[in-house]
This record gives sequence, structure tokens and C-alpha cells, in this order.
Amino acid sequence: MRSEPVLLVIAHGSRDPRHAATVHALVERVRSLRPGLRVETGFLDFNVPSAPGVLESLAAEGVRDVVALPLLLTRAFHAKADIPAVLRDAPARLRIRQADVLGPSPLLLSALERRLYEAGLTPADKSSTGVVLASAGSSDPEAIAVIASLARDWWRTGWCAVMPAFASASLPRTEDAVRDLRALGCARVAVAPYVLAPGFLPDRIARGAAGADVLADVLGAAPEVARVLLARYDAARRPAVAALGA
Repeated sequence: MRSEPVLLVIAHGSRDPRHAATVHALVERVRSLRPGLRVETGFLDFNVPSAPGVLESLAAEGVRDVVALPLLLTRAFHAKADIPAVLRDAPARLRIRQADVLGPSPLLLSALERRLYEAGLTPADKSSTGVVLASAGSSDPEAIAVIASLARDWWRTGWCAVMPAFASASLPRTEDAVRDLRALGCARVAVAPYVLAPGFLPDRIARGAAGADVLADVLGAAPEVARVLLARYDAARRPAVAALGA
């Protein structure tokens, strides 16, 4: 019986040690949800092991099939350029499929709500609370459009209002969105970081949330995030399964 492809989670990396620790915690949760699946982690920058190094090691072991999953919430530069470049340079003996990025997904909205409730809100607070959906930001129009669409979808679940904000590259900033939600008349304002791990830009989001009533934690190793990750892996490996007559 053929073994499942190795899942290689490719994260950007950061000088902030909290980033790698959070990535590893998420990967451990994925392993706990899918015992027997081999899951490896590689970074594009700052942290080890590097994604190219992991690919070299897998090839040296005799691994043939790999699903490379970008640990990203939107399809921006890293998903469209950096990671494909790494995969193109991988050893030729590896058969690699690049999985989709994690977002958008209803499960990620559930994870955002989980973090808000952990920060002190309750479902009864939804109709009177405005939420800032605070992402890292991007110069890619597709990524910005996805965040705007996600904010609209989340607002339809019953929040007083949901406004997107960005820590870099795009406007508005978190602090501007907090002020705008106050002006709309929301009784309270919460900031929900739509980021996976702590670091420079999440810290900027936190500073911008100084005028809010509630600041949620990053998505991190939330179980919903791990489930999305496995769903993307399964979707990427299906063509191979179908080709085997499964």
C-alpha cells in the first residue's frame, strides 16, 4: 500500500522567537489530528530548518511524494512567487504538489470568534460589538479583496459591524478602524488579528488596538486552523489518489 505524501508546512519565518514556537505548536496539533501522517516544517527565512534544506533531506531519504503547504492566509507574494521558486529548485526526484493557502475558510471565521470569546466576549455581545478584522496587509489586490470579502461575510453572522484593517502596505490601520467603529455607534469595539503567529506586524496591530475594548490573540494553534490545514493537504493529494484508482 502506498504511503501518504509527506506534508511539508512552509512558513515565512521571523526574528521573533514566538513566531517559530507558534508554528511548531500548530504543526503538533496537526499531527495529533492525523496520527501516522508525516508532517515536516520548513521556513523561508530567519528560522531553521529552511524549506530547501527539508526538501533536500526528504529526497536523500528516498521520499517521493510531498505536499507543500504555504502557511499563509491569503494568496499574495509569498504564495505566488517565493514558495513556487523554492519548489522549482527542489530535487528532481521529488513529486511536489503545492496546496492552497489556508484562507478564506468558514473554519477560520470560527477560529477568529474562538479567540474573541477567549478574550472575554460572549455570543450575546455580537450585535452590540464592532470588530476590526486586522490583517498583516499586502500590496496584492487579490489579497486585499479577500480580506474585504471576509469582513463582509463575518458581519453577516450578527456582529454590529466588521471593518478590515491592515498593519502594512494598505489602509486603514487598526487604530483608524477602531475610531470608525466608535463613530458608527457600536457599544464596544474588539480587534481580531487575522494573523497566524506573533511577530513585528501583529505587535503593530496590538498597538493600534489601544483604543479598543477587547484585543484577541493571534489564530495560532487553534484547532480550526489545524483542520483547515489538513483539508488543504487532502485537496492537494486527491489527484494522486485518483490516478491510483482510489
